[in-house]
Amino acid sequence: MTSVRDLADDLAKVYRGPSSGIDLLLIAWLARGHALVEDIPGVGKTTLARAFAAATGGTFRRLQCTPDLMPSDITGVSVWDERDRAFRFHPGPVFCDVLLADELNRTPPRTQSALLEALSEGQVTVEGEARSLPSRFFCIATQNPHDQVGTYPLPDSQRDRFLLCFALGYPSAEDEARLYRHDGAARALGDLRPRTDGTRLEALRTACTQVRVEDRVREYLLAVVRATRTARGVVQGASPRAGLGLQRAAQAHALLNGRDFTIPEDVQAVAAPCLAHRLAVRPGVAPAGVVDGVLDTVPVPR
Repeated sequence: MTSVRDLADDLAKVYRGPSSGIDLLLIAWLARGHALVEDIPGVGKTTLARAFAAATGGTFRRLQCTPDLMPSDITGVSVWDERDRAFRFHPGPVFCDVLLADELNRTPPRTQSALLEALSEGQVTVEGEARSLPSRFFCIATQNPHDQVGTYPLPDSQRDRFLLCFALGYPSAEDEARLYRHDGAARALGDLRPRTDGTRLEALRTACTQVRVEDRVREYLLAVVRATRTARGVVQGASPRAGLGLQRAAQAHALLNGRDFTIPEDVQAVAAPCLAHRLAVRPGVAPAGVVDGVLDTVPVPR
């Protein structure tokens, strides 16, 4: 049976950036969440998303978010069919297995909210009718944290729907040189084929839910979540939903590392990507720094 590491190895053949980006993307997928990538243009966000779709055999759609994007451009629209004398629904790009919502914060809040139902419920409501998305629907959204001109910050409710938020970073000098030698990743991407089918991929995600979380690890996880609510500089800490997400992400991290049980290090590895973007902090306070401080102060069970 194809392992999670097999998928990671396949992605590494195409995406030449730090392996941590691949691992976090797979963790979000295994835990049935979605990923928000905050990074500059040109570091491989689209390449990684396309490679993931190719490695899993899923349909891929790219949604370029712009200020004039409308909700119907995401969900779809019903158009009058003169031949059948009836309205026919034309699905939007959200009806796919892997959706890349590029520069999500460049589209207005009303359009951003069109994704909210899709991320949380796995469906969209169009003209009063709920339409289910594919069971493998997985969203990778991006935004540029350094260029705020003409952007609309994601509301807290929207950010909370992303299980993980992280940056990819620059590749190493060796990987970047290899990328130049091959003139990009287009050829490697074209050669990538799925190792397995949807049934076995679903079995991997099911296996993630069966990773054991012992009481001592769960109590440690709870202490970390609760400590964010009283940390210095925090206006609003992590919610119970964030804690549940942290638990699922820790299970996925354990599975990614070949274990069927979690340890405190799993919680520590995913705490910042899972919690930092959900914290409301005072000006000048770095959310990731708050999470790191909490991890330094909460006693680790032995």
